[in-house]
Amino acid sequence: MQVLLFAAVAAVVLGLVALALSIRVVTQYQKGVVFRLGRVHRVAEPGLTFIIPVIDQMRKVSLRIVTMPIQSQGIITRDNVSIDVAGVAYFRVSDAVRSVVAIENVGSAINQFAQTTLRNVVGQHTLDQTLAETDEINVNIREILDRTTTEWGVLVTLVELKDIQLPESMKRAMAKQAEAEREKRAKIIAAEGEAAAAAALGEASDTMMQHPLALQLRNLQSLVEIGVDRNTTVVFPSPLMSTIGELGSFLRREEKSSDEVVHDLLARASSGDAAGTSTGGRALVTR
Repeated sequence: MQVLLFAAVAAVVLGLVALALSIRVVTQYQKGVVFRLGRVHRVAEPGLTFIIPVIDQMRKVSLRIVTMPIQSQGIITRDNVSIDVAGVAYFRVSDAVRSVVAIENVGSAINQFAQTTLRNVVGQHTLDQTLAETDEINVNIREILDRTTTEWGVLVTLVELKDIQLPESMKRAMAKQAEAEREKRAKIIAAEGEAAAAAALGEASDTMMQHPLALQLRNLQSLVEIGVDRNTTVVFPSPLMSTIGELGSFLRREEKSSDEVVHDLLARASSGDAAGTSTGGRALVTR
């Protein structure tokens, strides 16, 4: 009886151990690849699953998106500028069996392949294209990665250039270029403003020529604007041609008046000399 009892207890213990070894729990974001005697037997879905101890083995594969940084790479662009470019890639496993069977370490493989692809793609562009066309470069890198990683059961969802480091000499040159570009735009805008102002003044002068009173109204408006300040000297403007004409008339009147004064003085002087001669003669006769 003791032997039978011992055998029953041993059988129960072995059964519990076997049951514990055969139970597997697959999380919602995972899938389990079950190998039976070294060959792929099935894919276990999330939840509770059972395997045969010793005979079966299970590899759990995460289906979540993985964020993988791409280390900074020293790259020479097509226009022979040395830059350092870093990036980041996002990928997820689409086929659990391939990701286990086709490649040993899918994360390390994608990291190395992404570095070489980043170096090759950026090296085919100039510096200006690298800085301005980052979206196109990201798409090209992702497409190249997808063509290879699809065979590994991995889908690359996104690739982004994270950081672009330029040499100090290139930064100074680009700063000078940007400053020159801003000065050029400022001069162009100022010239366009002068041209527009000149055109507006021309239209205004044409309107004033058609309506002479408009100039007087504009003068009165200017006086109102100037009169805001108390310490103001107001000069009443007049048309230029009328001012020149009045000045000429004034000069002619002044010249005529001066001629009349000189003539009068000469006449008086002549009459004075004649009177003195006649007086002297009479005095001489009297004596």
